Amino acid sequence: MMNKIFFLFFLLASIASCTDQHPATDVVAVIGDGKMPAIAGDVDNNVSVAYGSGDQLMCTYSRDGQTFGSPEIVAELPGLVASATRGPQITATKNGLAIIAVNKDGNIFSYVKDASGEWISTGRVNDIDTTDKEGFIALASDEGNNLFAIWPDLRADHQNKIFGARSNDGGRTWMRNILVYRSPDKTICECCKPSVVMNGRNVFVMFRNWLHGNRDLYLATSSDGGESFGQAQKLGSGNWKLDACPMDGGGLTVNSSGAVSTVWRRQSKIYACEPGQVEKEIGEGKSCSIEDVYGKDIYAWIADGDIVCLLPGGKLQTIGHGSSPVLKKMSEKKAVCVWEDDGKINAAMLTF
Repeated sequence: MMNKIFFLFFLLASIASCTDQHPATDVVAVIGDGKMPAIAGDVDNNVSVAYGSGDQLMCTYSRDGQTFGSPEIVAELPGLVASATRGPQITATKNGLAIIAVNKDGNIFSYVKDASGEWISTGRVNDIDTTDKEGFIALASDEGNNLFAIWPDLRADHQNKIFGARSNDGGRTWMRNILVYRSPDKTICECCKPSVVMNGRNVFVMFRNWLHGNRDLYLATSSDGGESFGQAQKLGSGNWKLDACPMDGGGLTVNSSGAVSTVWRRQSKIYACEPGQVEKEIGEGKSCSIEDVYGKDIYAWIADGDIVCLLPGGKLQTIGHGSSPVLKKMSEKKAVCVWEDDGKINAAMLTF
């Protein structure tokens, strides 16, 4: 009898332990067929997801992060790049939505959706032809109509450096491209996606550099809306000496008070790091992302093919199989994670 009681106690304790480490998630929603999702949230915490499907640029919308409308075709872009951490990028503006996407020639194109509900092609972002051969892009807004786009650019010397462009009308027109960062060792890390966020007039750009053989993350900051950038700052105290590209750019966020948080990979470890501070190991894996949820950071990454999320309070939650996870807050206690799995775009609500 005692053995049975002990076994029952052990079984219940094991179930409780597993529940603490992997709390149940809501049902996974399949958004549609496609690759490389990007996510944006507006001031009312509605979310929009952009992704690629062949040469079609797709977008869908959700008010609750659990049910999504039928995906709509934004545009047909021959040679659309949407694979290997490269894909369309989306942001919410005061008047609607803006998307940028790059084709295989290395040209970046812009699309906007306003109150009329129609998507409009607004032209090319890069002001010199075919300079984004790597196909990486990132896009941010200040929640108004000021946008900033970044990408690795080959102009002038055929070496990759970070270039950017501003828009002050929600993506309808783009200004002269500016140099954000040029490496003194010829090139930045060529195959890692950069990140950009805006907070008022401040623009923060994170990218993986290549200095003295080290593939470390750097942060460049502008205090004038992206007109100029100061000297880039290395993130963390360690180095990753690597004669190859890890194809892993990490993630970047800023909270309402202007505090910046980053997440990135070094070797097999995932680190969280604030500028000027020592990095903190939070897990093992790759392809990490981050989101600020009203002053609390949450994270997602890939571990052994699974999507793992680290929530406030240190709770780890495995929500499915796949790649390319991105996060967006829904409320003080909820966020949505969107990812790619076997040619499908999936979403799941995270509750904490």
